[in-house]
Amino acid sequence: MTTSSPSHDVLIIGAGLSGLSVARFLRDKRPELKLLLLEKNNHPGGAIRSHSEEGYLSEWGAHGFLDNCLESRVITHLAGLSQEIEKAPLARFVRYICLHGNLNLIPQTPPKIIKAPLVPSSAKLRVLADLWKKPLPGEPTVADWVEHRFGKALLPFADAVFTGTYAGDINKLTIDSVMAGVRDLEREHGSVIRGLWKKQRAKRKEGEEKKGLPAMTSFNAGMGRLPQGLADTFEANREIMYRTPVKEIQQTEEGWQVLTSQNNFTSHHLVLALPINTSLSLLTGINEISSPPTGEVTEAHIATVALGFTEEAKIPFGFGYLAPESEQRFALGALFSSHMFPGRAPEGHQLMEALVGGRRHPERLQMDDDTLIQETYRDLAQLMDLPSPPSFARVLRPTSGIPQLEAGYPALLSWRRKLHADWNTLHVCGFGWKGIGINDMTKEAWQAAKRILSNRLQEEENELKGVYF
Repeated sequence: MTTSSPSHDVLIIGAGLSGLSVARFLRDKRPELKLLLLEKNNHPGGAIRSHSEEGYLSEWGAHGFLDNCLESRVITHLAGLSQEIEKAPLARFVRYICLHGNLNLIPQTPPKIIKAPLVPSSAKLRVLADLWKKPLPGEPTVADWVEHRFGKALLPFADAVFTGTYAGDINKLTIDSVMAGVRDLEREHGSVIRGLWKKQRAKRKEGEEKKGLPAMTSFNAGMGRLPQGLADTFEANREIMYRTPVKEIQQTEEGWQVLTSQNNFTSHHLVLALPINTSLSLLTGINEISSPPTGEVTEAHIATVALGFTEEAKIPFGFGYLAPESEQRFALGALFSSHMFPGRAPEGHQLMEALVGGRRHPERLQMDDDTLIQETYRDLAQLMDLPSPPSFARVLRPTSGIPQLEAGYPALLSWRRKLHADWNTLHVCGFGWKGIGINDMTKEAWQAAKRILSNRLQEEENELKGVYF
């Protein structure tokens, strides 16, 4: 039986990090607003989930976030988790790249990178050609763009960066999609190096202090604590409803009408805080909204292979490593989890979390768990001293995929900008809109909250993102 239509100021579809963050930002600024979150699953968090077993703590999705984002710091505070934070500073925890079958330490500061023997001197000089290279037209792939501006020798490093971020393929990801801020810099100044130099000089003139490297951040009980902490601030079955998938959205004279199996809800503002493809599916069902340039974004799927070892395993100290495709490794890379966060393994043991699959190798995810574990261990044992097989092993297979920001993605963002301009009570954010990281999600959530609070369109700028391995 369908109930009568309750009225809300803001209805948010999706209780993942994006939806919860929008709701918590609004509650903080306007506690009198009548909010409702609808979530199809029986738990909050979406792709963010932690797995605890036998004293090992691993992650289904995001393993952390960098602490250089104000919105993420605020949302952590609003979730009441400030005392549960764990940090692994990038300045202390070194990273590695697999080159020629060996793990090579990656420096993080430009002077150290220049001195490091990772590429020949001729390749280092070739980087300076960026100063006179004209911007490539159209939507070049990351691979084409990097080779054009900095030379072919840097391709393995670019590959490692975007393997670690998107589990993607740099021959398909486009530079305008994944690093729009860098592309703006290139177009404005004719050179990335020149643009960065001018930007740094302007900051010095303004007296802005030079910032050090950020820290990878998580929580004592894992990343799952973040959405859970946010969800706990809302009343169950009144302000947040679980197992409530949305069937249809309609635009009416009263506002937005959202239909589920048992209810019709109406609201003035509607927020779609969902993975990009789920949003597109719901939006294309609204007659009054123009069709998007694409109905679906390609996704890559990965599995996390969590492996526990005794102390006899010689896992290099640091954050972890990444392997470019040219190395032909089985795993995309691995996180040295218990080095970063010691509580991730029981006493006397260590934890590594290897990533398998991705855009290039979806076929590996068809393997059974035992085969995935065996192949991953064999791969890792060729790179480091692991004298005994793992004492603990678990394969985590997330159902959600990672949106791949490939050709046509900028057009999709332009369509969303027009959508926001045409409908000032409709707000679209979530996994895959302007990025896929925790910090991307909280920034987009704050932009949505600001549009609701101010009742006007906010200007969108392309962020100049740092590059970290």
